[in-house]
Amino acid sequence: MDNSARLQLTARITYDLGWLAAIVGGLLHFGLAVGIFQSIGLRKRNLFEAAVLLFLISIASVARSLAPEKK
Repeated sequence: MDNSARLQLTARITYDLGWLAAIVGGLLHFGLAVGIFQSIGLRKRNLFEAAVLLFLISIASVARSLAPEKK
């Protein structure tokens, strides 16, 4: 597996995890399944920060994988 493919895989995984964190944060924001999320100690702010961080990582990984390689 070359470096570009590895970065694209990392981008895809972090992008999907970012969406998952955003969806869970939305559920918590609208009051759905609040008991479950409170029992494991998740807060809306933590989920928002995780979603933003994961999206930024995926953007950086894709940008790096598309950049021309210098030898």
